[in-house]
Amino acid sequence: MHRTTARIAACLLAGSSLATGLPVAAKSPATNPAPMSQAEIDTRVEALLAKMTPEEKAGQLSQFFYFAQIPALAKRVDDQIAAGHAGSILFTTDPKLLNRAQKIAVEQTRLKIPLLVGFDVIHGLHTIFPVPLAMAASWDPALVEKSQGVAAAESRAVGVHWTFAPNVDITLDPRWGRIVEGAGEDVYLGSAMAAAQVHGFQGPFIGAPGHIIAGPKHFAGYGASMGGRDYDESEISENQLHNLYLPPFKAAIDAGAGNIMAAYMALNGVPAAGNHRLLTDVLRKDWGFKGWVVSDAGGVNSLIAQGFATDGADAALKALKAGNNMEMIPPGLPARMSTLPAAVEAGKLSTSDLDAMVRPVLAAKFRMGLFENPYVDETVAAKVLDDPAHAAEARRAAERSAVLLRNEGGVLPLDAKKIRSIAVLGPLADSSRDMLGPWIFTINNPSAESVLTGLQKKLGPNVTVRYSPGVNIPDRVNPSPFDMMDAKGPKAAPIDETAEIAKSVELARQSDVAILVLGERQNMNGEKASRSSFDLPGRQRELLDAVAATGKPVVVLLMSARPLSIQDSKANAILDIWYPGSQGAAAVSNLLFGDAVPGGKLPISWIRSASQAPMTYARMPSHNPEDAYKRYQDTTNEPAWPFGYGLSYTTFAYSNLKVGTPKVARGAPVKVSFDLANTGARAGDEVPQLYIHQRLGTSSRPVRQLKGFQRVTLKPGEKRTITFTLTPDDLRYWSDASQTWVQDASVFDVWVGSDSKASLGSTFEVAD
Repeated sequence: MHRTTARIAACLLAGSSLATGLPVAAKSPATNPAPMSQAEIDTRVEALLAKMTPEEKAGQLSQFFYFAQIPALAKRVDDQIAAGHAGSILFTTDPKLLNRAQKIAVEQTRLKIPLLVGFDVIHGLHTIFPVPLAMAASWDPALVEKSQGVAAAESRAVGVHWTFAPNVDITLDPRWGRIVEGAGEDVYLGSAMAAAQVHGFQGPFIGAPGHIIAGPKHFAGYGASMGGRDYDESEISENQLHNLYLPPFKAAIDAGAGNIMAAYMALNGVPAAGNHRLLTDVLRKDWGFKGWVVSDAGGVNSLIAQGFATDGADAALKALKAGNNMEMIPPGLPARMSTLPAAVEAGKLSTSDLDAMVRPVLAAKFRMGLFENPYVDETVAAKVLDDPAHAAEARRAAERSAVLLRNEGGVLPLDAKKIRSIAVLGPLADSSRDMLGPWIFTINNPSAESVLTGLQKKLGPNVTVRYSPGVNIPDRVNPSPFDMMDAKGPKAAPIDETAEIAKSVELARQSDVAILVLGERQNMNGEKASRSSFDLPGRQRELLDAVAATGKPVVVLLMSARPLSIQDSKANAILDIWYPGSQGAAAVSNLLFGDAVPGGKLPISWIRSASQAPMTYARMPSHNPEDAYKRYQDTTNEPAWPFGYGLSYTTFAYSNLKVGTPKVARGAPVKVSFDLANTGARAGDEVPQLYIHQRLGTSSRPVRQLKGFQRVTLKPGEKRTITFTLTPDDLRYWSDASQTWVQDASVFDVWVGSDSKASLGSTFEVAD
């Protein structure tokens, strides 16, 4: 987000998003009951294009931040709308204000073209779900689809048509702050989550009632920023680009995504917003993408700072010719696309090239039914936002995304019949704001309870709940641009930490169990939130060690979106709750006392320290495979917990692995089946995972690759046969040797199990 935008957005905190009393147009439904045919869309687009001036066309390629509660800023954008120079607005979610803006567009402009309204709906609008990395930890695409369906319903109800999500950036470097927004390190899991989110946002078709357009981002390679430093350049080999970073975008497009957001950074030296190879050759020619591309905030203007364009006019021309349709314009910056009519007049840009960029924007408006119904029914919004079914789904998502990393001696679940006192400790124990995570905005009135409040409500007066923050979490060295936008952000009162640590120790001694809520504040994750260390910030580790030394059972609830260095602590149990959202308090309480059973799995390798980054389980074999985890002379480079790892309150056994056809021809599917049994005393969820290794090929292949997973629920003693089918696409890859996609004849190893270290294995052969 542009820093000017962040400063101005902070001004919105003083007002409510739903009570402005501004005049609006008449109420009208805002969705299509059925999809419009492509032929009808094409006809209507061409008819409209034929009437438009170059200035009106350029206006459709301009998206303005619309801080409608600030009169001076609102007037500037209102004037652009009235002149026909704005095709889209973003960052307002008040239905009254959005109806006002639409009224200007459809009543005061010559062609009455409605506005597309965008917003960053990352993991919820009003009802907040766990952060996207946590949702990936559920390994449950159906759950993810449903959660984004809830987010879409709330967004559509207030007048938003389009979200700048999902973030489908793969990253192998958890130092990168925006890891919180994606699905982690794996291309197969990431692609599944990308498709699920697009389906959830958009529904069965673009314009479906209660749904919005998905805008996967940031195309492409943003997650590979050098050193994990946000905004720095990405240098990516062709092998990694095709096999790791591009496939989740392809999955999102195959799922029907209507929009793509170009990244900020330079990919292999070429800024993404002006990268013809990415935006035209790959996206449109290779993949057949028919939607439109929007820059990130100020991305077109940034081409000047990146040394790619001489001035604003040159930036607009280069961005458009590269395949970037729309410019996102922060306050204080000029609309660079407004220079395009002059480029047409000067012969630098053809009318047909300009029209080609405008077509998909107009088509999206027709698909969304905005020409028929540009307004939103203001009486519906509050009812949709407060739908109790949304809260129930958020609680379920928080329960299913938690990952149990340690449970020595079966400390968890706690026995509600035996527990009479609990010490709830730590700087995040009573922080409701941190439960929500980053990318949450006060204007949408989100709410959550803290872990402390959740436990007090669950346990009632019969259990003594004692509390101390223990320590504070220090402020960031470099402040977050989002802090000024967050009225409920971190503002911890100063405390005597030494005294509070001593108090925490005493409270732990007085209690049956100590629950420590530790980690990072939510503003330590997200945009401009990269981190050079994975140590617990401040004196949290000192607090943990002091409490653990009492000998009382210690349960750590970890709030973070990166692998904090906690593996060598003396905590008896560690439950990673990420940032669990609006219903996180209820979900965590249920998990602690066994009313819900952890079943989440890590979507990242839990490396031991930041110095191990970047890291992936799917590494290439070396000439020295036997010493793969001895690459450092002073320590192991094996992760503390492997990708796919997660414990349960019950146990599972894998057996009877069978390969349907041990030898198949190239292009034929391979069926793999096995038995999965719940060998414990509780019902629980397991995520069986299938991994392969191709022994010989045109290029070397990773030692293991995830190629199948399924989340299943088993009763105690229940056994089920699970079958995965490996398709030809699962067995092909892009080879740098041949510069194309290949499927080799080779022997393949195949394993099934509970994480990427799965040991139950067999082989099959693909033959010519």
